[in-house]
Amino acid sequence: MNGPPVDLSFKNLSHIAASMFPKPRNGLRPIRTNSEMKYVSCSLRLSYNSIQDYSGLHCMLNHFLAEPTKLGWLDLSFNKITSIDTVLCELRELRVLYLHSNCILSLSEVDKLGELQFLHTITLHGNTIDSIKGYRQHVVSALPMLKKMDFSAVTREERVLANIWSPCTNQGKIAGWPL
Repeated sequence: MNGPPVDLSFKNLSHIAASMFPKPRNGLRPIRTNSEMKYVSCSLRLSYNSIQDYSGLHCMLNHFLAEPTKLGWLDLSFNKITSIDTVLCELRELRVLYLHSNCILSLSEVDKLGELQFLHTITLHGNTIDSIKGYRQHVVSALPMLKKMDFSAVTREERVLANIWSPCTNQGKIAGWPL
């Protein structure tokens, strides 16, 4: 099921549901389709649009992908997303999630992704949360399976510090700092 991503970036989409109408961009490798004309890919690119929320995600995945439950790579970078919806947690095979350069305001939003047992790579830089003290430690603590964050490896030392740091949090606060 490996193939190039279904690329709906740079389509000026304001909603995910609107992505069902434009044809995906052509890449270097052609995207194969099955007998139902659905794309044989486990990757989806929706970057560089104006998407604000996740409504219509499942319909769009079912519309485009031959096996939507096998989605492993999702790029929602450079949009206008302000939160992380639990609908992402229904993507059980998700391994790579790009959310950089959006408008995510609260570190506690990241906690919602803890259910994704295969998620090993995430990008969140370029959101408001990346300027919050303890940002990287919080994400590494909330997502213990991470291997890469913001395009850099999660080190063993960071993992140890995150394990120490995690018990220090108290209902969304780090030493008096709001999350």
